[in-house]
Amino acid sequence: MTEHVSNSREQTFSVHNVDCENEAAKIQRELRKHPGVHEVKVSPQSSKVRVSFDPKIASIESVAKALDDLGFPVKDDAASTESPTIWRNKKVLSALISGLLLAVGWVAGKLGAPTVLSLSLYFFSVVIGGFYFAREALEELIHERRVGIELLMTVAGVAAALMGQIAEAAMLAFLYSISEAVEGYTEEKTRSSIRALMKLAPKVVTIERSGSLQEIPVAELAVGDVFLVRPGQAIATDGTVTEGNSSVNQAPVTGESVPVEKKIGDQVFAGTINAEGMLKVTATKTAAENTVAKIIQLVEEAQERKGESQKFIERFGRRNSPIVLLLGLLVAIVPPMLFHQPWSDWLSRATVFIVAAAPCALVISIPITLVAAIGAGARSGVLVKGGVHLENLAIIKAVALDKTGTVTHGRPEVSEIVVFESSNTLTEHELISFASSLERYSEHPLARSIVQYAQSKSIALFDVSEWRSITGAGATGKIHGSSILIGSPVLFAPQLETNASAGQQIADWQANGNTVIIVGNDSAAWGAIALRDSIRAEAAAAIKSLHESGIAVAMLTGDNERAAKQIASEVGIDSVFAELKPEDKVNALNKMLANYRFVAMVGDGVNDAPALAAATVGIAMGAVGSDVALETADVALMSDDLSKLPIAFKLAQRTRAIIRQNLYLSSAVIACLVLAAIFGFLSLPGAVLAHELSELIVIASGLRILRN
Repeated sequence: MTEHVSNSREQTFSVHNVDCENEAAKIQRELRKHPGVHEVKVSPQSSKVRVSFDPKIASIESVAKALDDLGFPVKDDAASTESPTIWRNKKVLSALISGLLLAVGWVAGKLGAPTVLSLSLYFFSVVIGGFYFAREALEELIHERRVGIELLMTVAGVAAALMGQIAEAAMLAFLYSISEAVEGYTEEKTRSSIRALMKLAPKVVTIERSGSLQEIPVAELAVGDVFLVRPGQAIATDGTVTEGNSSVNQAPVTGESVPVEKKIGDQVFAGTINAEGMLKVTATKTAAENTVAKIIQLVEEAQERKGESQKFIERFGRRNSPIVLLLGLLVAIVPPMLFHQPWSDWLSRATVFIVAAAPCALVISIPITLVAAIGAGARSGVLVKGGVHLENLAIIKAVALDKTGTVTHGRPEVSEIVVFESSNTLTEHELISFASSLERYSEHPLARSIVQYAQSKSIALFDVSEWRSITGAGATGKIHGSSILIGSPVLFAPQLETNASAGQQIADWQANGNTVIIVGNDSAAWGAIALRDSIRAEAAAAIKSLHESGIAVAMLTGDNERAAKQIASEVGIDSVFAELKPEDKVNALNKMLANYRFVAMVGDGVNDAPALAAATVGIAMGAVGSDVALETADVALMSDDLSKLPIAFKLAQRTRAIIRQNLYLSSAVIACLVLAAIFGFLSLPGAVLAHELSELIVIASGLRILRN
């Protein structure tokens, strides 16, 4: 449960038995009548109710009791992480009792028992089996002014009973109630990924306070607390390692297959598992705000966001049900009144028609698949923030990749050093010493890389005076009283004009994807340092996989064109947009949108925010621990692993294929049943059985996406 205090108090309850929009509407409708309640928002996919209330009038306990009285008891923390127990579901029990009464009534009739006994058993089977969906039908009709599928089934059952087909009515009540119960149970199963996430972080944690160790509930852990993580334990919350070294399995959160080495100063995340070493970690986030909590919140919100196809099918369902009821009425009265057909025959056909034309399987075909797919993605380290983004991923024709930090690691390293012939008295060691002495005052990533290289080689630095930055080109300063320059080849253009071999060396390095830094003075270039951002090991395979899915790949970068094209050729990228300023990336993306129409942008979620927003789908890479990336992108790849990108597209494409299969199947079944009903080839039990079987098949088909 989460809460905050303002003029009113807000509380989120996890509740049992919320399986559909009808139940969500009932909670909203009834709970708003509770004294002191201001606002109610129900999320049926995550089974949560958020209530805003006046604490002077209402309380958490009174709202919880009101929910319990409505038939939606509040879950405790332990129950919220348990898998659903089918035998505790009232709808399941009522459906099973209805089926038992139906079976006993049928057997009693076959054994020659008094007719009144069989009829009584059938009657109670109808009442018990139809209780929940008939009540929902009436509540929806009275309070929402809507004709739903439940009302179609209720009308069909009542009509069958009034025509003397009480056994058929009992079969309808039993089969529809059991399918409704299974649908509700299925909704619970689609939440399995969230329950798995909830189980990642431990419930208690060992902390260090006042020089002693003590165990406290994770919920009481405060920012700044130092907690102990023993080998094999899950990390309780996000934090920074303050003592110890170990490898940490981040797969439960990011999907990474290889453990990550952690040392003092490194960041660790809630729910990841410590391997062999003892770690002391300083908490940087509370349990309610850590990475796992954030992912759970985003997955739950994503499962509530509907795609365009889901919205369409729901609109269709709302309009279809009253049309079916009207057509059923016409089927019942037109032939007898205009063509003198037998009333009993056409009343029976109308009843069968209403059952046959009810679009249960059609309506459930999309949401069940989308919810399951979002959960499956989160389990694999791919967080899709809503059905609409999953649908858009499936139609992407091209992907724009930011180079630095996406195709490459984003950490340039010194790859080559050369002292020009004109300065042959200078050694490579001295060249690096001059370069790192100047660069230690700069915050540029290339400068830091040179300084780190010097430190790794234990190269001493000189004192520098009068240091200043040369905007967009490099820096200058005095060492031993002499002015020294460091910067890009552009800064040394006059000096390089007279040194053809140096110019050729620089051109060769740049052609191979290196960035070149020159060291020298106003009169001569002494030498050059080549730096290259290493390509991710998985980049080429990931891009090949995208190509196999029919997706074109482009790279956007601020680097020079020759270096960018070299990297692109190594990993198989189709096209390159180089030497781009941040605002130029949006223009490049717009060109791709004009060519391909549906384009995804992959970046870090911060520097690339404008381009991510302009794309059809914005994808943030390495989002674990980054609140900005999680918030700004439509899709977040939790790890710094480019191989997650094709996984996201394949998940979307597979989801789309399953949805299409379900739509075709359910539409074909409805069409066949309707025709059979109108022409009198189908009995009520046959219609009910075919109708419910098609719904169960669609549910099972949608849940296929949960399998890896």
